[in-house]
Amino acid sequence: MSTTLADKIISFNKSLHYQGNLPPNFRVMNPFLDNPETLEMMAQFYHKYYNDNNKRKFIIGINPSRHGAGVTGVPFTDTKRLKTECGIEMQSAHTHEVSSVFFYDMVRAFGGPERFYSQFYVNSPFPLAIIRQGKNRQWTNANYYDDMALFQDVKPFMITSLKRHIELGLDTSEVFVLGKKNLKFLEIINREEQLFKKMMALEHPRYVQQYKSKDKDLYIDKYLITLAGLKNNF
Repeated sequence: MSTTLADKIISFNKSLHYQGNLPPNFRVMNPFLDNPETLEMMAQFYHKYYNDNNKRKFIIGINPSRHGAGVTGVPFTDTKRLKTECGIEMQSAHTHEVSSVFFYDMVRAFGGPERFYSQFYVNSPFPLAIIRQGKNRQWTNANYYDDMALFQDVKPFMITSLKRHIELGLDTSEVFVLGKKNLKFLEIINREEQLFKKMMALEHPRYVQQYKSKDKDLYIDKYLITLAGLKNNF
């Protein structure tokens, strides 16, 4: 039996392990080590939508949130959307993630998960969740670029991860980067490593859902035009 893209992605996720340095008050969460059911749900998702060897465009997030992919193992997918949109129910956790709301509204507008995931692969340059402890001792989501020392610490791991994503067989002629600040930092890496020919930014799903929800339909249209226009199928 030949190895499918699903098999390669699942193998990649199972092998993830961050051993690099981190600044004080930062931690990395690995959902594939922390919860056995995450591995099962993640595998079900990729076998459902990526059980082939077709080339896909790359949509690049920042790093997983602790309530989205930090639980389900699937980018921009909380347990609610995993069940209602993808038909995969997680028993050990129940999460709501702001980014996931906009993301799946967009996916539905695109034509649904089957159509969307047949054309796009979504992941992050740092594919594990990062959390930061504040003055109140509470842990919150953090982005890899929130602290320059953090970025420098995780940058080698990010470069390795991006190269491993590309080795899955992705189309790297044009990639879509979620978040303008994310683009700025990925451009630093791309200048050094020459990974992608062209990088295009789209507003991050969290930004739209949290700050621009009244204009959500306009941002969904922008996603559809940007993503689907290249395929000439709209």
